[in-house]
Amino acid sequence: MAWRGCVMKWTKTQFIRSTNTASRGSRLTPYSQQRCAFRREAKRPETKKGNVDKETNNTPSEAADGVPPGQAVPRPPKVHRPTLFRPLMFTVGFTGCSFGAAAILQYESLKSRVQTAKEEAKSEKLIQGSQDMAYWHNWWNQLTDFQKQIILLMSMVDDFWSSLTEGQRTVTGIIAINAVVLCCWRIPSMQRSMIKYFTSNPASKTQCLPMVLSSFSHYSIIHMVANMYVLWTFSSSIVSLLGREQFLAVYLSAGVISTMVSYMCKTATGRLHPSLGASGAVMTVLAAVCAKVPEAKLGIILLPMVTFTAGNALKALVAIDTAGLILGWRLLDHAAHLGGALFGVWYVAYGHKLIWRKREPLVKLWHNIRSQGASGGRPGGGPGPL
Repeated sequence: MAWRGCVMKWTKTQFIRSTNTASRGSRLTPYSQQRCAFRREAKRPETKKGNVDKETNNTPSEAADGVPPGQAVPRPPKVHRPTLFRPLMFTVGFTGCSFGAAAILQYESLKSRVQTAKEEAKSEKLIQGSQDMAYWHNWWNQLTDFQKQIILLMSMVDDFWSSLTEGQRTVTGIIAINAVVLCCWRIPSMQRSMIKYFTSNPASKTQCLPMVLSSFSHYSIIHMVANMYVLWTFSSSIVSLLGREQFLAVYLSAGVISTMVSYMCKTATGRLHPSLGASGAVMTVLAAVCAKVPEAKLGIILLPMVTFTAGNALKALVAIDTAGLILGWRLLDHAAHLGGALFGVWYVAYGHKLIWRKREPLVKLWHNIRSQGASGGRPGGGPGPL
């Protein structure tokens, strides 16, 4: 019995020594315990052939980053390049519809002007034959002071509107639309919708509609003022060169075409970031005027003493945007600028002959549809009243 007690005492002593040694070793070499943990990896379930990609081998560096030992490290998602088939078809269809609608709008506008001129001539004859200045004098005296102020204010607005050129009156509506969209960006509840529909990004699920809406969208006031100032400056020249209806078709098509060029460059380079603004369409207007009148003198608003020709200005802008596209500058959408500039030069050189001058069949078709609609309800099929 005595020898059994000695053995028990000796075993207890060795157990305590081994425990103290292990705890001391764990305090002195913490990495040895961590390294052993990676050797003793948890048992993995058997995987099928289709799930082989889910298994990965962990390393100490991965486990030190927070991945538990024995657990598969998730791979980063692959970024797939977006397909541009739908945006390309939308660009072709929208451009064709824009020029077709512009041709019909020009037809209706000319017809309305002729009808209005006839009615004004008849009304002037009636007024001269039945009324004189005494009638209008008595009518003015019967008005109240508030009514007179309203009429004077409307007269001043009408005089200001009449003093503008046709191009300035046309771009006034474009500037108003851009101002409304800028105000919408300041409404917090509309931020999500504005990002979805008023910024163009080839990686977005909504690709086509933002190609049009982003051309009227500015988030920065300075950006909008700069674009609209250039558009206002060249509006008289471009509208006198193309006409109001053709200018609207070119402007809308330029916004979509420049965005399509931007989509292509972003997809090719992998720089998938959203963009917005009317810079591409404005560059089309500027390039068209500079290409058509290259000897015209231009200047800088803050430096009136510095002047240069329109042709040199266009070359400098194209060179800057080309450098920005090659070097990867992200301050501006240089691809959209280049796309708009190239479209403007191409249109005044070739596009006007290929597209606008061949609108006659469409206008005749629309005229026949209008004539049939006017005479459809009359017996005998005779022409109805205009």
